Amino acid sequence: MSDAGDIRELLEGWPYDPENDARIVRSRDGREILQVRTPLGLEQLEMNGRPDGYRPHEMDSALEFYLQKFARAKAAGNEAEFELSARDCAELFGEGTLYYFRYLRLFQLRRWAETMRDTARNRQLFDFVHRYAAREGDREYLEKWRPYLLRMNAAASGLHCLEQGDAPKALKIIQSGGEQIAALEEMEDDTFRFERERSLAALRQLEKQIQQKQPVAPVELLQRQLRRAIERQEFERAAELRDQIRELRAQQTSQ
Repeated sequence: MSDAGDIRELLEGWPYDPENDARIVRSRDGREILQVRTPLGLEQLEMNGRPDGYRPHEMDSALEFYLQKFARAKAAGNEAEFELSARDCAELFGEGTLYYFRYLRLFQLRRWAETMRDTARNRQLFDFVHRYAAREGDREYLEKWRPYLLRMNAAASGLHCLEQGDAPKALKIIQSGGEQIAALEEMEDDTFRFERERSLAALRQLEKQIQQKQPVAPVELLQRQLRRAIERQEFERAAELRDQIRELRAQQTSQ
């Protein structure tokens, strides 16, 4: 029996370590490839396009195929009749899972831009299925994971801004993500509730970490002291702090 397909040498060169089980390498043609080391082998995902490199319906993705199908129906005035069959939805569900596997690893590798891309793409898939699936069960199927998807998109977007040195914008993105999750319509589903609560907790923790790392502006510092003075009924001190805040803001306005 030939050992031409034996990959043990490759695996021995990258021993399994759950703390270091993903990497990005270059193929012979120069493109980036995402590799994942599993306990028993190796998985490989394309960095661009569909993660498995497959072209369903001779297109880049099944989602693109069905979006174009919808666009044709809309152009013909048949938008109201357009729907996704159970078979269509099953294909989209499977494809969405592939993108989930990739963006999970991209986040792990701190590839924020690509994580933002894939989570935004899956959000489009969620919205499309929720709007046009023929069966109610298919329309609701993905919704239990929407909190997690929103969390990952907000976290990647916020961390991307933080990496660019824009902590205030990062905080706004994280806070907006939490607000979107909190505003989701209630579902009688344990998975939905679990994902919502842990996603909100994760974003609150990330928000706290960003706040602790960024320097406090002088006005904000004075405002904090003012709040403490009012709480302690130190009114003379509070009046002094108000004057300092007005003076500092006037200086900032004149600059």
